[in-house]
Amino acid sequence: MVYSNLLETIGNTPIVKLNRCVPHGKHTFWAKLEFFNPGGSVKDRIGVSIIDEAEKRGDLKPGGTIIEATSGNTGLGLALVASIKGYKTIFVMPNKISEEKRAILRAYGAKVIITPTAVEPEDPTSFYSVAKKLVEITPNGFYANQYHNPDNPNQHYKTTGPEIWQQTEGKVDVLVGGAGTGGTISGAGRFLKEKKPSLKVVCADPVGSILYDLFYHNRVIEPAAPYKVEGVGEDMLPSNLHMKIVDDFVKVTDPEAFAKVRELISQEGICVGASSALALVGAIKYSEKLTTPSNILVIFADNGRAYLSKAFNDSWMRENGFLPSPIRERTVADLLAHRPQNQVLISANVKETVIETVQKMKKHGVSQLPVYSDKSIVGILDESDILEPLICGSLKQ
Repeated sequence: MVYSNLLETIGNTPIVKLNRCVPHGKHTFWAKLEFFNPGGSVKDRIGVSIIDEAEKRGDLKPGGTIIEATSGNTGLGLALVASIKGYKTIFVMPNKISEEKRAILRAYGAKVIITPTAVEPEDPTSFYSVAKKLVEITPNGFYANQYHNPDNPNQHYKTTGPEIWQQTEGKVDVLVGGAGTGGTISGAGRFLKEKKPSLKVVCADPVGSILYDLFYHNRVIEPAAPYKVEGVGEDMLPSNLHMKIVDDFVKVTDPEAFAKVRELISQEGICVGASSALALVGAIKYSEKLTTPSNILVIFADNGRAYLSKAFNDSWMRENGFLPSPIRERTVADLLAHRPQNQVLISANVKETVIETVQKMKKHGVSQLPVYSDKSIVGILDESDILEPLICGSLKQ
């Protein structure tokens, strides 16, 4: 099929069964792969609808500037549409957002403004406040307002929900997703519940977000706190998150989400961001409550390639405690306990000469040695500690 432009390729994303990174038992887990959209995320859907509906109402005029507070994906969806239709764009993003997202938005010609993450929504430096201020001072500016614009959930009611119903032949029992704006699970969930009232809608919420508390207690118990997963969870309640559509909330930690990111790509070949992995962890936790075999569909919101500097960067993962440090993976006690029987620990003594120590390292093929004085360890000797001073002539043999 030939399309008249890229926008016609949005939607009709595939659903795949998950096999290796989910519990083996009575439940079936499916993933709807929204990164098949041309901009790489579920937000392409609302990029089209928000702009189309704004044009119809006369809110967005030719030559206008689209302004939005975004964690990146909605910005990209809007930028994609704007580039085809000839609009300018300005996006305001919190500073925890990946460099890849910032770079791709700039590639589309957008102006990107970075704001602090750990501030209240009402703070004048928050990305919500800055975006609103820009709308006030920008001639012919249009505020996309994804958190409160009803065109967001309405688009998922019109497209995402019907797709899921048709693709699963109505056999879906549980819909699970994260909530940033809440538009996806509210819109798709509403459609699916109209078709199947017994269907459950579940929101996976990162620890640090206030949405779980608002659902269960109607007030904030644990104040909003920083977390690393992007694009889901909130420090305020978006009006596009329709709590009456949601049946349950499940809390998920950063370590759980980032560990599942790595499992998904290594065990299922699916490269997604941490918000998708978070949703899957939430689905697995929720499945433990279910007594009857269920078909559980999880929204995988975006592509993992937007997080190469984070979720797929070992150094970043270790710095944030999501991967064990190589230094801490094994202790000396572990090493000694698992060494071959009768093998002695190769070490140096402070009384030995440099030549004797170098010969010992060469003989045993080691690059490091513990150094003892009598029976007490006084340090660790690395071959670089010897070779560099020898070459420079600052160490006598």
